Amino acid sequence: MLGEHHDVDHEFPEYHEKIDQISDRDPEFAALRKEHDRLDSEIRELELHNQPVADTYLEDQKKKRALLKDRIYEILRHT
Repeated sequence: MLGEHHDVDHEFPEYHEKIDQISDRDPEFAALRKEHDRLDSEIRELELHNQPVADTYLEDQKKKRALLKDRIYEILRHT
């Protein structure tokens, strides 16, 4: 939905403590989380303010966010 938060903590509330623990000790995971949340903020801002961007740009950003989310979930499940 438009304007919903899809940051890592909202997407995986059951892993909240684990997310923080892994972020503290794994710089690669922390970077994935940061990039995911940055993309989420950008997408939300574009949607909420009806910014004039190409549909393909917005869809590409959403695909990138989904790929990061999948990678983050994979790490959470196997760590």
